[in-house]
Amino acid sequence: MADKLWTKNVQMTEEIEKFTVGRDREMDMYLAKYDVLGSMAHITMLQSIDLLKKEELDMLLKELRNIYDQVERGEFVIEEGVEDVHSQVELMLTRKLGDVGKKIHSGRSRNDQVLVDLKLFIREQLKEIAGLVQNLFDELIQQSERYKNVLMPGYTHLQVAMPSSFGLWFGAYAESLVDDMQYLLAAWKITNRNPLGSAAGYGSSFPLNRQMTTDLLGFDSMDYNVVYAQMG
Repeated sequence: MADKLWTKNVQMTEEIEKFTVGRDREMDMYLAKYDVLGSMAHITMLQSIDLLKKEELDMLLKELRNIYDQVERGEFVIEEGVEDVHSQVELMLTRKLGDVGKKIHSGRSRNDQVLVDLKLFIREQLKEIAGLVQNLFDELIQQSERYKNVLMPGYTHLQVAMPSSFGLWFGAYAESLVDDMQYLLAAWKITNRNPLGSAAGYGSSFPLNRQMTTDLLGFDSMDYNVVYAQMG
């Protein structure tokens, strides 16, 4: 069994690896385009603090855009023997650019990448869910107005109570969605904070501009405490 990036001096048994890793590579495919976007923001910041040359940045951005296009076309794959999406992206860059491809990791840990990828993915899913809820809410409000004069009996404790209407019934479900959106908003606020730059939980010795990557990736703010950022 080949050594993994995280392998130390203890060889893991195949059964344990299958149980703990499982379908990680398959799930990583959902994160591919977000991994590319995170890398693009990170290297743009690295160039601004002189850890990358302008020509290196241009080459890296060009190849990362090509990888992003492959993801969008459904042509991106994590090759057999490649551990995860981060390793695959780096492999593709180094094939084209040599050692320059490895520079995307300067001042950034694997933990950084995972957290940024997950937050960007979750943020996109929250936006999609919010849009779908909006459509359902609008439909319920329309039906509430349409059937506001169509009477139905109200029930309490399985007994007929006050007269009601189908419109009121539809409106109740619409209002419940408003409450649900408050939970979704809370999830958005917690998710939409930038962990990039927290490294493996203790920051980096490089003078990283975390505000720049926060702005480039459209985060509202950042996780300021680098240990807390990794706890997320």
